[in-house]
Amino acid sequence: MNADLSRPRPAGQEESSPLLPFAERELPAGRHQFHKERLMAQIHEDLRAADTTATGPARTGSRTRSSRNPFLRRSFLVPVAGFALAGALAVGFFSYVDRGAADGYGSTIATGPALTTRIGTADPKGATQLLDRISLASSATGSGPAVRPDQFIYIGSKTATTYVKTVDDKSTLVSQQLHMRHEWNSPDGAKGWLIEPGNTGPKGVSLDRRVVNGQAVAPYLNAPSYDYLAALPTDPDVLLRRIYEETKGMGHGPDQEAFTTIGDLLRSSYPPAELTAALYKAAAKIPGVVTVDEAVDAAGRSGIAVARLDESSGVREEWIFDRQTLAFLGERSVQVQGESGEQGLIKPGTVIFTSAITTRTVVDRMKEIPAG
Repeated sequence: MNADLSRPRPAGQEESSPLLPFAERELPAGRHQFHKERLMAQIHEDLRAADTTATGPARTGSRTRSSRNPFLRRSFLVPVAGFALAGALAVGFFSYVDRGAADGYGSTIATGPALTTRIGTADPKGATQLLDRISLASSATGSGPAVRPDQFIYIGSKTATTYVKTVDDKSTLVSQQLHMRHEWNSPDGAKGWLIEPGNTGPKGVSLDRRVVNGQAVAPYLNAPSYDYLAALPTDPDVLLRRIYEETKGMGHGPDQEAFTTIGDLLRSSYPPAELTAALYKAAAKIPGVVTVDEAVDAAGRSGIAVARLDESSGVREEWIFDRQTLAFLGERSVQVQGESGEQGLIKPGTVIFTSAITTRTVVDRMKEIPAG
């Protein structure tokens, strides 16, 4: 029997193993931009490590291949094709090969059948009006606590991913246990930390801003900092135009990529109130945006959704809101048309990715989890 998100399972227990190695395919439609960013960072480190390996022992202070990023395939080192692979990984589904013991190298926190859900009815009418109401509600609520330069933005969320798992040439569709994801970032984006059971191990992994050729990589739209977001335009037309310009050529078309980018910002960042309201109004201007009568987030909360169908994959990205307060609850990606994944195992009704925001606030120290 498939798992149903209307009856969520308890969060997974802590695991010490890293994420399974990538075998092929793509990331979920509601992807974590973090994975793409870490992949590009590790490609850079791999190239540098390969050069170090070829010329002699690693110098003091340089990273060796033993300090591999836990979000990457350990055997991955294809300098010429690496950047093309990074683009492929950024746009679709997970597929893994199990090469280790249940609690060792090659393991995940996938313990059961794929998450499934009832496919909510989409209505092309009313999306603009609903997003206008959501924008007004977010403006009335205002921002969370102000952020000092010495503080950290904390986002706690419950999440899970569904993927094709291959063991001894046999592929099955499995889902992670619903589990907590804890993320901290400094306002300038220079410092950060992530703890996610099954993906990082109990101690977590650094999200510090990458340094290339001695220079820190500046925040940008798909890897923003709070300070970067605070400087974005709040005129919806200007904002949307900038999103289209900066994501040109990415994803499965400009409209879908713009919608996905806004969803990433709503879920994975801490935008100021004025920007949040502008993001909702900008989303209302994207062609193909619809409302969905019912959607359930990873915490089991039912709400109404604003969504868009990626016609190239048959996956619908859904932003879920509380029916009464219109507060943003979370996001999920659901296969609603056709079949995808290895051997067509991802069928309509499969929840490919789900996330629910449980806490979003400001804390004084890295790795501090707010009370309650």
